[in-house]
Amino acid sequence: MVQVLKLEELEKTYRTTEIETRALDKVSLEISPGEFVAVMGPSGCGKSTLLNILGLLDRPNAGRYWFFGEEIARYSERRLTQLRREKIGFVFQSFNLIDDLSVADNVEVGLIYRNVSASERKKRVKAALERVGVAHRAGHRPQQLSGGQQQRVAVARALVSNPKLILADEPTGNLDTANGEAVMGLLKDAAASGVTVVMVTHSLTHAAEAQRTLKLLDGRVVSETLLAL
Repeated sequence: MVQVLKLEELEKTYRTTEIETRALDKVSLEISPGEFVAVMGPSGCGKSTLLNILGLLDRPNAGRYWFFGEEIARYSERRLTQLRREKIGFVFQSFNLIDDLSVADNVEVGLIYRNVSASERKKRVKAALERVGVAHRAGHRPQQLSGGQQQRVAVARALVSNPKLILADEPTGNLDTANGEAVMGLLKDAAASGVTVVMVTHSLTHAAEAQRTLKLLDGRVVSETLLAL
């Protein structure tokens, strides 16, 4: 079986005139299709850097990365952008919704650059909002929604393009317990449908709902726990 994501001896170093920081230090791992993986660790351990590289937003300094079976080291920025649009959905702690657009338009943004017809976009936006339980808010602006509803919209935006991979960076960090559990349920449902989910979190409770947890420290994977089959 082709692994969705495979990292081999990956390194990422940030340099300034005065200091060099190694954010990732020879990280090797594999993530299978439909797997739900939680990434944990203290601030500054490399979690966000790892997520950025997995999401083709940043490049490693050394090592190899296979994305859906493709070794992407020499890919152009244009090709990486195309892969992001075709295969990845992002969910952020701060929601990253556009205040001047309606809920429906925010979700539709996920389809604008994918050559999807207007009628098909409308159909898929409606289905995505129904999936996350906020279809009745389609005409509202983000600021008219609660934090939990805004994060549901962000998940709908990630799902609307039928991605192969969802990368979630602290998706429950700004939510209360009930809304956090609701968002976790949506991510678990996505994984159950075959979407690969990688989530950065500080919450032990939410990490325990993933199938596997990776713990990072000083840019290295220091432990790995299989939580569910």
